[in-house]
Amino acid sequence: MKLVRYGPAGKEKPGLIDADGKLRDLSKKIKDIDGTTLAPAVLAMLKKLDTKKLPLVKGKPRLGSCVAKPSQFVAIGLNFIDHAKETGSPIPENPIVFFKSPGSMVGPNDNVMVPRNSTQLDWEVELGIVIGRKASYVDKKDALKYVAGYCVINDVSERHFQLKMGASQWSKGKGCDTFGPTGPWMVTRDEIKEVQNLGMWLDVNGVRRQTGNTRTMIFGAAEVVADVSQYMTLLPGDVITTGTPPGVAMGMKPPEWLKAGDVITLGIDGLGAQKQKVVPAKGRK
Repeated sequence: MKLVRYGPAGKEKPGLIDADGKLRDLSKKIKDIDGTTLAPAVLAMLKKLDTKKLPLVKGKPRLGSCVAKPSQFVAIGLNFIDHAKETGSPIPENPIVFFKSPGSMVGPNDNVMVPRNSTQLDWEVELGIVIGRKASYVDKKDALKYVAGYCVINDVSERHFQLKMGASQWSKGKGCDTFGPTGPWMVTRDEIKEVQNLGMWLDVNGVRRQTGNTRTMIFGAAEVVADVSQYMTLLPGDVITTGTPPGVAMGMKPPEWLKAGDVITLGIDGLGAQKQKVVPAKGRK
């Protein structure tokens, strides 16, 4: 299944994409796409539905993040060897874990805002893992059983905030408003036969910047889930974004940082594509 959330920001409804690529409403079956509805029993119930009997959503409504705001938005850093090398960083011996603010999560095609005082705005196409079962101290061999599905995430990053303002902690440069476009949909685990063989790409203004594949991740999806679960309990609806292949602005000589007016498009095989426009910062309300 491809599960989506659609409608105005803060008022999204649950839906799914049927076999013909049409959006169907699920609001009479479940309240939202969140920790409650990502449980295996609920997903099994949804899978049995006759999608043709679900209400067809007309037009092209805005898509929200494919899962409601998670309790934890976990991220893995430097998880591709070539990306670590392009940033001048050592190859990690264990997964590097940091956090993005749950409030940074937005729809896949929402605008990305340039934060105030930003000078080094960057992009990162990443595989997202959505947790479906409470995971604590799980083994690698069992880890994917705790996964509800997968999605595309743009781990937008402000490098000056991340590396100069954070005192070795990355979250200042990773958790700004709009820094986590997620979706367009969550594809349930049963539809992704080989999660470690998915092509990844990202363009800026129509120019290819990133090309990669999940098979070159240092720590694969199962190892990431198992490792994070050793240090914190993962709850249904939590999201892990798993690192980016090479091709970020930071690795360019000289860097070509994002600026207002730029357009980012990105995608992962089988998981869909995103498109964001970069816009100037707005004051917080």
